[in-house]
Amino acid sequence: MQCEMCGEERPLYATEIEGTVLNVCKSCSSYGKVVRPLSLPKPKAAKSRVVKKEAKKEEPEIIQSIVEDYHVRIKRAREKRGWKQEELAKKIAEKESVIHKLESKHMEPSIKLAEKLEHALGIKLVVEEEAPKIAIERSRGDTITLGDVIKIRKKKR
Repeated sequence: MQCEMCGEERPLYATEIEGTVLNVCKSCSSYGKVVRPLSLPKPKAAKSRVVKKEAKKEEPEIIQSIVEDYHVRIKRAREKRGWKQEELAKKIAEKESVIHKLESKHMEPSIKLAEKLEHALGIKLVVEEEAPKIAIERSRGDTITLGDVIKIRKKKR
């Protein structure tokens, strides 16, 4: 079994670290209070079976965001239709002050509000883009350990 902090394959100890019981190796157990040593499961008779790992097809994560010139687009589309801020507010079931804040760029619309505005005004405010991929250095294996997370956070600082 792997240590949940550093990812090493060593004998593990159930250790309370900052109020949480984790299965960690002897060196990582120094960060908390050892509750009990873990007994390793008895190895079962090996079966001769070949398992092929399928390559994981990662689909890109899509992020929705609001265009930067949302305030100009909203105002132009509203004026093009000859509507006052009050009329637009009634059509999308919002307060007139919300429309004023949006057009003066004192407030950025939520995705839900932007979609209501898109529908009412026939404009595009929400754009979809792929999230940037973050390279994660993993200690061992396919899982991310707490130690990996700590390393990632230290790199960001």
